[in-house]
Amino acid sequence: MKNLLLEKVEYKIETTNFGIWRRFAYPNGAYFAEFKSHTTFFGLPLLHYTHGKCPETGRRVIAKGIIAVGRLATGILAIGHASFGLIAMGQLGLGLLLGLGQCATGLYAVGQVAVGLMFGLGQVATGEIAIGQLAYGKYVLAQLGFGEHVWSMKRADPEAVTFFKSLLARFIS
Repeated sequence: MKNLLLEKVEYKIETTNFGIWRRFAYPNGAYFAEFKSHTTFFGLPLLHYTHGKCPETGRRVIAKGIIAVGRLATGILAIGHASFGLIAMGQLGLGLLLGLGQCATGLYAVGQVAVGLMFGLGQVATGEIAIGQLAYGKYVLAQLGFGEHVWSMKRADPEAVTFFKSLLARFIS
């Protein structure tokens, strides 16, 4: 097989009303695709989508946009295996406001490992309010919890019980 990194790559370019597709099929059946919308805000496309490895570099292209979707993504809303943004979703979701994923961080975080500043929900969780099997925070609901007001298998701080019952009541009514 020829080394595509040393040759000019001929992409299939398709322009639509919304944006531009750039696609390439490798001889072995692997596939690369990238989409960037025409609409931009502060120099970032409204939507940037990537899939596969770029034939020019042999690396994955990081999706960068207001909405970014790809294995690696960064944007206001970032969706990918590893994502970083205001709201980030993925196996590794590093969100400034909200992180969702197996390992998530943010002001609010939901994931197996949720490192939240204000709220964390996960098997392992931190935050001002932390809910999980193992949790640390000010108000904690956990099997094994550490913090100021803990409701766990071993202890039921009255303030924690009152807090979590009122929190539940807000969602039910």
